[in-house]
Amino acid sequence: MQKTKTQLYELVKDLKTIDEFEHDVCKKTEEFGGLFDEDIVALLLVDKLGRNNQSLTNIADVKADLECTVVGTISMLYPEKTFKRKNGSAGKVANFDLRDDSGICRLVVWNDDIEQVKQLKQGTKVKIINGYTKQGFSGLEIHLGRWGLLEIEPKDETKNPICTVSESSDRITGVLLKKEPTRAFFRDNGEFGFVTTITIQDGMQEKKLTLWGQSVKEIQQFKINDMVDITGVNSKQVNGKTEIHVNDNSIIKLCG
Repeated sequence: MQKTKTQLYELVKDLKTIDEFEHDVCKKTEEFGGLFDEDIVALLLVDKLGRNNQSLTNIADVKADLECTVVGTISMLYPEKTFKRKNGSAGKVANFDLRDDSGICRLVVWNDDIEQVKQLKQGTKVKIINGYTKQGFSGLEIHLGRWGLLEIEPKDETKNPICTVSESSDRITGVLLKKEPTRAFFRDNGEFGFVTTITIQDGMQEKKLTLWGQSVKEIQQFKINDMVDITGVNSKQVNGKTEIHVNDNSIIKLCG
């Protein structure tokens, strides 16, 4: 279970008074525009203070049916797979082997969370915060669930994980069909950012756009079925497919 704000304060009570902690949580919640509740904001603050290590676990010591935090290096990447859910909708899953000095396990990432791990490669160091574990077909698995956070520390630290898109710009205008839940992620400099995915009906096509940073907050003011105009869109080719990204340099407006 995800810890509550009150439980999380116990981890930093020697660093901050309760009033200081409450003030920081309130301030950050407002900065995030209400995208996260106070419990997950408190988790982000506690982790930034270096006190989210109570569950830091060696991979060899990880057991099934637990929540834990592990640090390891990607040693193997497996092809992304698609599947059909019971309700008939499509889903996708990506698998990685995660290794530390004590052992190896499988890291499993589902659906829209896969956008966060597209830049992973062999040798990339990652930290899974509050992942949940289970016994899978290939052995022990760590999953990035609703309360899990992913910190990526690229092997080449000069690269920003959210700045891998091309420099070409474009424009998309269409009907906002869907907004996915917002996710938090950690950059290699210790700061955390936000990412979400939206679906736009652009003419006869449905296009998925990945939003980063400030654009995640801006899209919250728009409602489903609004006609939106997005300029400064960036595209890149990955395995023959076009990915569309919206960042802080993009402009999102309501049409009409």
